[in-house]
Amino acid sequence: QVQLVESGGGSVQAGGSLRLSCAVSGYVGSTHCMGWFRQAPGRQREGVASISFGDDSIDYLDSVKGRFTISQDNSKTTVYLQMNSLKSEDTALYYCAIDPGLRGYFPNWGQGTQVTVS
Repeated sequence: QVQLVESGGGSVQAGGSLRLSCAVSGYVGSTHCMGWFRQAPGRQREGVASISFGDDSIDYLDSVKGRFTISQDNSKTTVYLQMNSLKSEDTALYYCAIDPGLRGYFPNWGQGTQVTVS
């Protein structure tokens, strides 16, 4: 019932910045968790960042701490991932996902947006 659509991906040089957006439609409870994941060719999908409303927690992958920032607008219709000081190893297909009721898993995923750092 919940749909997610990512946007904002593109190609940037190392050291540059990019801001990803995820538009959320459908019913989302006040208590929920939004997450960003990424997958590069030949590598497993990994969690990049998450923000939880209910316990108010924010978590980041160790390799992106200090460089990436996750946030959500006040209406909860969009979640963002601000990416600074990008490195070539950040190149991947980035997905957003939601756990609508903090049940411990992410049942709904977007289609992904490509980020390429050269």
